[in-house]
Amino acid sequence: MKFLDLTKVYIRSGSGGGGCISFRREKYIEFGGPDGGDGGTGGSVWAEAVDGLNTLIDFRYQQHFFAENGRPGMGRQRTGKDGEDITLRVPVGTEVLDEDQETVIADLTEVGQRVELARGGNGGWGNLHFKSATNQAPRRANPGQEGVERTLWLRLKLIADVGLLGLPNAGKSTFLAATSNARPKIADYPFTTLHPNLGVVGVDGREFVVADIPGLIEGAHEGKGIGDRFLGHVERCAALLHLIDGTSDDPAEDYRTIINELEAYGGDLADKPRVTVLNKTDALGPELTEMQAEILREACGTPVLCMSGVSGEGVTEVLRALQDLIRSEREASNTEEAGPWRP
Repeated sequence: MKFLDLTKVYIRSGSGGGGCISFRREKYIEFGGPDGGDGGTGGSVWAEAVDGLNTLIDFRYQQHFFAENGRPGMGRQRTGKDGEDITLRVPVGTEVLDEDQETVIADLTEVGQRVELARGGNGGWGNLHFKSATNQAPRRANPGQEGVERTLWLRLKLIADVGLLGLPNAGKSTFLAATSNARPKIADYPFTTLHPNLGVVGVDGREFVVADIPGLIEGAHEGKGIGDRFLGHVERCAALLHLIDGTSDDPAEDYRTIINELEAYGGDLADKPRVTVLNKTDALGPELTEMQAEILREACGTPVLCMSGVSGEGVTEVLRALQDLIRSEREASNTEEAGPWRP
């Protein structure tokens, strides 16, 4: 199944049905009068987050969604049928943006969450509504209200606990394949990952979800390489795992390159809790590993873990560090939501 995280859709709610002009005329009935019914309400357009989807590929083959119009009213005080609603079923984590791609209309982060994107038009009144003592035979009715037509963007941001960051060929896909059942493409050349991958990782009886995104290069925020369009998938992550290639000539420069791209992207990504790891230690000796790690510690000012995604050395320690970071972030988030008690 192909991965698609951004698509444009065209929606239109249903127009309301027109009111009816009708009079009751029956033989041997002494009193007649107006009996035109109201028009039906047009259908609305909804978006709903559903389980079992992780891509917007369905919207590549269908971009236009039109709700049903309401039926007009009829005589004998009969109201027209309401138009059927139409629902756009999207993956959890989908943002609905206005046509400018900046204004967020809705953010669907839970299964079953629904939002109305375009409301159907009201049905028009029949001439029965205009009857009065001074106007006993009204010959007017209201037309139905027009539907709403909009152009929207759907943007998917994967919901994961940990986001993988690093330059191309830093070993992100190898780490995901070694710690989960995910099978991303792995090769000895950069940009083997062209779209995000998800994997469920377990350690000490607990599981969390890891998102692997394509590698960043210097100038990604300006569109170089694949650019930073996939960084949105790590915005919702509780923690970040920053992998640095241990065989690099300058690991400190590699570290600063990624941090600069995070700061240029914005969205407080650079301030997220982060675990920094020196990867590919299997290709280094103990002395060279310690030297590279010391250079990296001076650049980032935080503890640096060492591991090898190929041999598995140090992987468990990295997973435990991530698990502790996720747990602390969730506890802090729950405390902030609860807030202090107030009378």
